[in-house]
Amino acid sequence: EANGNRSLGIWSVGGQARRITSDRFTERAPSWGPNGDYLFYLSPREWRPQIGSFEFDYVLDREVLVYALALREDVAHPLPPRSDEATVEEAGDDAEEKGESQDGAEADGTGDAGPQPIRIDFDGLAERVARIPMAADNYIGLSAVDGHLLAFRTGAPYYGRQSDVSPGIRVFAFDSRDSSMLAENLNSAALSADRKKLLVGQQGGYKLMDARAKGADGAKMVPLGGLEVDLVPQEQWRQIFHEAWRRFRDFFYVENLHGYDWEALRRQYEPLLEHVGHRSDLNYVISEMIAELGASHLYVAGGDVEMPPRPEAALLGARFELDAGAGRYRIARIFAGDNAEDTYRSPLTEVGLNAGVGDLLLRINGREVRARDNPFELLRHAGSGPVELVLADGPSAEPRSEPRSEPRSEPRTLLVEPIRNEDDLIYLEWIRRNHERVEKASAGRLGYVHLPNMGASGIREWIKWFYGQQRKEGLVIDVRSNGGGNVSSMIIERLRRELLMVDFGRNQDVPNPYPSTVFTGHLVCLLDEDTASDGDQFAWVFRQAGLGPLVGKRSWGGVVGIFGRGPLIDGGSVSVAEMGTTDPNGEWIIEGHGVEPDFEVENSPAAVLAGRDPQLEKAIELLLEKVTEDPRGLPQAPPAPVHTETGGAGR
Repeated sequence: EANGNRSLGIWSVGGQARRITSDRFTERAPSWGPNGDYLFYLSPREWRPQIGSFEFDYVLDREVLVYALALREDVAHPLPPRSDEATVEEAGDDAEEKGESQDGAEADGTGDAGPQPIRIDFDGLAERVARIPMAADNYIGLSAVDGHLLAFRTGAPYYGRQSDVSPGIRVFAFDSRDSSMLAENLNSAALSADRKKLLVGQQGGYKLMDARAKGADGAKMVPLGGLEVDLVPQEQWRQIFHEAWRRFRDFFYVENLHGYDWEALRRQYEPLLEHVGHRSDLNYVISEMIAELGASHLYVAGGDVEMPPRPEAALLGARFELDAGAGRYRIARIFAGDNAEDTYRSPLTEVGLNAGVGDLLLRINGREVRARDNPFELLRHAGSGPVELVLADGPSAEPRSEPRSEPRSEPRTLLVEPIRNEDDLIYLEWIRRNHERVEKASAGRLGYVHLPNMGASGIREWIKWFYGQQRKEGLVIDVRSNGGGNVSSMIIERLRRELLMVDFGRNQDVPNPYPSTVFTGHLVCLLDEDTASDGDQFAWVFRQAGLGPLVGKRSWGGVVGIFGRGPLIDGGSVSVAEMGTTDPNGEWIIEGHGVEPDFEVENSPAAVLAGRDPQLEKAIELLLEKVTEDPRGLPQAPPAPVHTETGGAGR
């Protein structure tokens, strides 16, 4: 719907489509009841939010409920009231003979005549709704089976970490009116066509169980030994090529495909399939075809490429250099990291380790390290466990007049937990250097936040750095090398907030602004040629919202967004650009050009090699001018009000 909600519709075999629910709320995951009396669905209507801890804001979690629509006026409530009086059931007077299904509704009565058409009274259908008494949760799918409902549940989504709740299936039984967990820790699940069996994927394999309460009792793993499929790669490659072509035909963000004859392009590239000898060849052919469209985010990747496993190195967050005089390598640099965060853990700085710059490296996992050796070669196959290092005090990192050939103290053995990638340590060092530059140049008046992307690590860095700097007089928002994502609107919304009032209390050290999270100072945004996708959009909206000037270089210029359309037959992927971006007047923007800065500044190689950052320097200069000309911040408390008539002491 135009307001972002999702409604339910019913399409008849006669070709008529009817919307059966309003756009006021979201309804989704519909499932026909097996007897044709009800339509079950999910709707997020548990409006009791969770409150954030970093700021006074809400998020909805475990908000989805299960509902049933009675399809005709003569259909009874799916869970009618029950008498608590005991009754004696006469022989033969069971549910089947009375023509009732397990859920209390009338049986479909098809008998040998086969399935009957479903009859629906559309007048008043949306009002014939009943809530199923299942606790609100993060349900994403629903299936109605004989006498039961299966609700597929996940945990609340997180950026950058797994949910604290594993995926599972909750089953509701109409006869007992109770719900219980049928299966947990799921990787996948599929319901059989007759809705009687459920196949669930769990760690270690698949289980087949009954689709009912306690249906997992006695379920066994499905044996997969000897399960083989004969493949003809050339046939798969041809199918993948055509499916990729069809996806662009059907889902590209504009129907005219930028004016290209898509059928002609298929005919042009299809003959190359005869020369494809490897899955990577196919990816190349597809990428050349879709590149003809001249849009961003056109990706093809993966598939059955049979890549051999790559050995991982055990990295120490350090750099070595050869000490020719000692005939050994010494530690020349240790990345400081931040051991309070696993992301930035630096192995040689861990508590209890006595490693320092200048130490000589004698052994790695018992193997001698001499001048002719490469330390990283010895770390290449070190495995995932701890690495044993033997170090000795060596010559200082400072220049010395004469080389020393022997260690100056007894060797010491360290057991070090390595890391697999040092990118985060290098990144953190760059971030800290930028913070120090801003802090020093402004005497602490300005702050700095870098957003590496608009995804998990980007929103993480935002939360980490923004709140502690929201009382600064000015703030540099750096989106250089921002790889995009989808969270820019969350950040822009916070930066756009205006101070509306302030609360002062006698016993409070600081005033409380309204809204509670608001930045009142001046802003500058840094961008460059690698500011991409949602980073492009952030820079454009930053200026559109009047938040401040843009400094740097024109951004990448790719904002036609992508959605997942499922994997290809061999597990590969192709991404179709499905949504373009316009300004508020409906004119296409950014794509193919990028966002121009207000102040173009080049970070030349000479300046960078000299340890400078001209773009950041310009941002600091602009902010210092602004905070001097127009100082902003929270007001001081006014004089205490006096409510007596004379303004003096009371009588």
